Amino acid sequence: MSKTSPAAKIYMALVFVFLYAPMAVMTVFSFNGSESTYVFSGFSLQWYERLFSDRATMDALKNTVILAVVSAVVSTVMGTLAAVGINAMKNKYAKTSVMTVTNIPMMNPEIVTGISMMLLFVFAGALLNRKNVLGFGTILIAHVSFQLPYIILSVLPKLRQMDIRVYEAAQDLGCHPVKAFMKVVFPIILPGIAAGAIMAFTLSLDDFIISYFTNGPDFQTLPIHIFSMTKKRVKPDMYALSTLIFAAMFVLLILMNIAQAKSDKRQKSK
Repeated sequence: MSKTSPAAKIYMALVFVFLYAPMAVMTVFSFNGSESTYVFSGFSLQWYERLFSDRATMDALKNTVILAVVSAVVSTVMGTLAAVGINAMKNKYAKTSVMTVTNIPMMNPEIVTGISMMLLFVFAGALLNRKNVLGFGTILIAHVSFQLPYIILSVLPKLRQMDIRVYEAAQDLGCHPVKAFMKVVFPIILPGIAAGAIMAFTLSLDDFIISYFTNGPDFQTLPIHIFSMTKKRVKPDMYALSTLIFAAMFVLLILMNIAQAKSDKRQKSK
């Protein structure tokens, strides 16, 4: 086994410092006793207290979480079914064409997607004689549309690794196709489904550009709320909020890795 050179270790250390130093600074200054962004004047929880007493920020956070959960659930169900359908396709050219179309939302610039969806929703609202058509429904459709490719690409590799003869054997033994899928296929592709769902959830939390063009005046997400604050000055309570979100995502990532390791261990033992 080859040893890692000191230069490689230094390089990796610099990469991790570059990635996580901003988050460490943000976490430290979220406990700052003053509004200074470069002088730490003492430990304090005042910004966390102000955060939870800020009604507008809490409403934006609630909207963001609701949107992320609902869009992740919808896109996970639709993406899993789409992945199963794509995997079952026999025509090679048709499958390639479908995968090419599936990858377009990932390659397309977000600003193009956001503007085109806004125009589509406004046009549909004009056909239906509806004003103020933009709202929770439109932003939900927009989020599901750009989350679907990630779900499909997370589930497809698990389907390709599965031995289809196990599913066929379950059907030969009298199991209904739907029941055979839930008993045989679903446990095998569950890690891919979970990974795709978590990715969809985090993508929804993070999205700004598409949300900016497709949201309405009655529904504001957290990224849009923070953007509106940058016109004046971002207060340190946003450091506190960002720290809490980072901690939640970090814990979620650890739990996902633990679940993935246990799943791989069970598959190896079988």
